[in-house]
Amino acid sequence: MIGLASAVVLLPFVAAFAGMLLGPRLSSLLGARTTTAPAPDPVPGGGPEAGAEAWQGAATEAERSFLKNGPAIIACVPIAVSTVLAAIIGLTVWGDPGDRTGVLTRVATGTVPIELGLQIDGLSAVVAFMVCCVALAVQVYSVAYMSKDPRYSSYAAFISLFTAAMLLVVFAGDLLLLYVGWEVMGVCSYFLIGHHWEERANSRAAVKAFLVTRLGDVGFLFGIFVLGIGAGSFSIERVLDEAPSMPHATVTAAALLLLAGVAGKSAQFPLHTWLPDAMAGPTPISALIHAATMVAAGVYVVARVYGVFVAAPAALTVLGVLAVISMLGSALAALAQDDIKRVLAYSTVSQLAVMAGGLAVGAKNGAIFHLLTHGAFKALLFLAAGCVIVVTGSNMLRDYGGLRQGMPITFWTMTVGLAALVGVPPTSGWFSKDAVIEAAQHAATRGDASAADWLVYVGLLVTVAVTAAYATRLWLMTFFGENRGQGAYELKEAPMLMAGTVTVLAVPSALVGFFGAGEAELRPHVGSAVLALLLVIAGAGAAFLVWNRDPALDPARALGPARPVFLRAFYVDEVYDAVIVRPVRALARYVITFDDRGIDTAVVGTARGARRLSELARLPQNGNPQAYLTGVLAGTVVIVAGVVIFL
Repeated sequence: MIGLASAVVLLPFVAAFAGMLLGPRLSSLLGARTTTAPAPDPVPGGGPEAGAEAWQGAATEAERSFLKNGPAIIACVPIAVSTVLAAIIGLTVWGDPGDRTGVLTRVATGTVPIELGLQIDGLSAVVAFMVCCVALAVQVYSVAYMSKDPRYSSYAAFISLFTAAMLLVVFAGDLLLLYVGWEVMGVCSYFLIGHHWEERANSRAAVKAFLVTRLGDVGFLFGIFVLGIGAGSFSIERVLDEAPSMPHATVTAAALLLLAGVAGKSAQFPLHTWLPDAMAGPTPISALIHAATMVAAGVYVVARVYGVFVAAPAALTVLGVLAVISMLGSALAALAQDDIKRVLAYSTVSQLAVMAGGLAVGAKNGAIFHLLTHGAFKALLFLAAGCVIVVTGSNMLRDYGGLRQGMPITFWTMTVGLAALVGVPPTSGWFSKDAVIEAAQHAATRGDASAADWLVYVGLLVTVAVTAAYATRLWLMTFFGENRGQGAYELKEAPMLMAGTVTVLAVPSALVGFFGAGEAELRPHVGSAVLALLLVIAGAGAAFLVWNRDPALDPARALGPARPVFLRAFYVDEVYDAVIVRPVRALARYVITFDDRGIDTAVVGTARGARRLSELARLPQNGNPQAYLTGVLAGTVVIVAGVVIFL
């Protein structure tokens, strides 16, 4: 089993290495891809998202030449094999539950040893399978989506490396080994978000994502050090065994430090601001980051070391408060966004907060269940949004309308995805979200309930209604009413590789919730299910009534004066700009000025003084023997005169 898990991790890594080394060369040898320049972008950082017929033709040609496409084969085949192996691991663990660990090598450090080993259990097996499935869908989808991109081979290679890093986080049996995968994901996100670095929006978004997540990772690394030193080992199994017996202050400090990294990676308040801006990258990358890698890692790590957080109730309280702020604030921000990808981005922040809220109230299984269902329906939503974007040539909801007529596959699949996001029965999101709500209700109504428990429960209920409202708004503005594109594009379905991928993803988005029926805590509960359904009807009904008054207008107009606040996500970026960015820039300008006028002036002045002094000292050293002889004779005369006079 450990060998299979190692293969699951290594295959995408080998694909990344091969793609970087051989991708373009193999492509030219097979004659599959002849590219010149990427298609024009209708929006900054959108990648090859134009709806031109030339792009459609290139995508179709990419589909036809798939078997001759070297980079595509390198990208897709290894992850497909990893998916099969991950399925075998999952089925084995399901049939024979239990932990399986294996140490590949031990690194002696002189103090706390580092064990490079893997750990397989039910949690890692099911999450690894989800990661592989989404990554495979993204790679296949990208063959058509990135058909005109001359850097496709490096793009696909970074996706493979991204996938390998996430799988390393999932299967790691040692905290430091987990941290290696954690950081590699950060580097990959930088390169993939900034894939079209020629656009300033892309490069700025990539830098912002890298710096904000690195800020949280500083605390995360120190949290790992605290746990490793406190337990005498970085082994996750040993840390969980020792956590209950550690000093309370130690385990609390470690848990809070870990939360800093979790907030950064999973885009939770106050380190959430990088994720909406990351939408400047290609849409398949958005699907990968939001559904399977990067943001999923934070929630997964909390679940992986959940025993540490159980031993530190204060950390769970902090997690719950941050989750409520993130889930409700991001849902309100999504309600006012104009860009379809930013709506989905804020939705991801909100849904990750739902998982974090579930963990805060003790619903570990419910939170992981929602992580799995979210991986399915959010990958579907982003890739379906990509289909809409490449056909219409725009990210903006105001340019859509009536798309269901010419894009039936995209319409029905995205309908399934939005229903799962909202929690409409019997889609997958209904099952998983109900499990979290039921656990929060139980925690809030028990005798020793805290204010944080009630806060999480009420926050979840309000978020359900707001989620239904923004999902309904997106659905109506995109697929219903009159077409607002003014004939700028021809309505037709996306290329088959793209449409086929979203069709396949619609199946788990609709049905995977039924797999939780075997566990009592994951089955729908009548009270919470009915309450959530009423809130869904209220939120969706309100959005529909506002839209129905004038389908040509945006239902978000009903927000009135609050819309600019929601559109700017409560001005958190502006606050950071005023409190952090501007003072740092001012300090940098002062340092540059001081460096120019102070340090540089002193250094340059010293050099000039030394040069002038050397010019004076050089005067007698003119290379003229007669001058030297005259000086010697003059010196001799002076010495003799001095002796005669004074002696």
